Amino acid sequence: MSSEELYAIYEQHPVITTDSRECPEGSIFIALKGESFDGNQFAAQALEKGCAVAIVSDEQVYNSYTGDKQMILVPDTLQAYKDMAREHRRRFDIPVIAITGTNGKTTTKELVRAVLAERYDEMATEGNFNNDVGVPKTLFRLSVMDEIAVIEMGASHPGDIKTLAETAEPTCGLITNVGKAHLQGFGSLEGVIKTKGELYDNLATREGSVIFVNADNEHLMGILPKGVKAEYYTRDENKTDANVYGQIIACDPFLLLKWKSNGNEEWHEVATHLIGSYNIDNVLAAVTVGLHFELTPEQICHAIENYVPSNNRSQLTETPHNHLIVDAYNANPTSMAAALDNFSLMEVAPKMAILGEMRELGDSSSEEHRRVVEKLANCPFDTVWLVGGEFKDIDCPYRKLNDVEEVKEAIRTERPEGYYILIKGSNGTRLFQIPELL
Repeated sequence: MSSEELYAIYEQHPVITTDSRECPEGSIFIALKGESFDGNQFAAQALEKGCAVAIVSDEQVYNSYTGDKQMILVPDTLQAYKDMAREHRRRFDIPVIAITGTNGKTTTKELVRAVLAERYDEMATEGNFNNDVGVPKTLFRLSVMDEIAVIEMGASHPGDIKTLAETAEPTCGLITNVGKAHLQGFGSLEGVIKTKGELYDNLATREGSVIFVNADNEHLMGILPKGVKAEYYTRDENKTDANVYGQIIACDPFLLLKWKSNGNEEWHEVATHLIGSYNIDNVLAAVTVGLHFELTPEQICHAIENYVPSNNRSQLTETPHNHLIVDAYNANPTSMAAALDNFSLMEVAPKMAILGEMRELGDSSSEEHRRVVEKLANCPFDTVWLVGGEFKDIDCPYRKLNDVEEVKEAIRTERPEGYYILIKGSNGTRLFQIPELL
């Protein structure tokens, strides 16, 4: 069955579910299959609960179904889901901005979204729906009310961005940066660069597309395709062909910066709620997008100044006992180094760092964790706790804990008081559970 035929069924039943526990009356159930689950086994149950149509890939399930509702057999249910989402996206002649990158993509997406919302009815990725299931789910949220869309794209293997871009068909694109993350899947930094660059490759095939580029990033400049319109942002005023220039004024603890556009000598000062000097690139990206879509400097500054990060990303939280910098959603060598550098520069005391291990680094994992410990030797921290098995065999003077449960017990027993505490680690270490105890 073609994607057009599948979409015609969606037009008759415009609600999709991939969870057999949630089956709205008259909806379409798509039986996705993963390493630890198989939605095909629940297709008949979904139809009994209220779904009008079930799309499956298991011939035995299809042939054994005897109910009176519609069951459709396809070779690959995930591909069918993406094909239907692409057909839905094609119903909307609006700008679609795709954002990916090793670090900062969610913060950048939220900043871009906040800026665009000053003028447009926008739709953007919610939460962490940035993979091959989340992007189609996001695209199906497009409605006639939306004037512009911002789609976040994540990747852990070569080809991931290629397939997501083919599904979303963006008109604009932005790669925040490239760094060492998911090396178990990518194999090397070169693999990361190539995969993120798949967004550029997709945009190069589309007439009228625009790429927003950090002109200070040699990796990104090196893979920029010829013949595609690019708009640049930079911290270097000597780059005379950039669209947006920015400078850090202060970062203690929140980022204070100023920016100006090319051909205009007026600087615009912005006081953000963002922790970390590295966030200036994310802000300048949002400024560049805003100017491209004809927002005024006042609208752009208003949006950025009122954006408050959430979801455990560079949040500064003040409790009755401590000041917490919570960055526990994700961690890789690049973001860990940036977080440690930023915390080192903060003129506060005393400082405590609770660092969780970095996941999915493959054969590089031991070396990268050893580098973190070596870097800590030059960081002015009063107390350091290292969490997870990857730190276990590294000789160092820092306290080691096996998991988040040991961290919780240590906090309950010792009750740290009066500290500025950096909490950083991969989501799998679950350090996001400890702020409420501090």
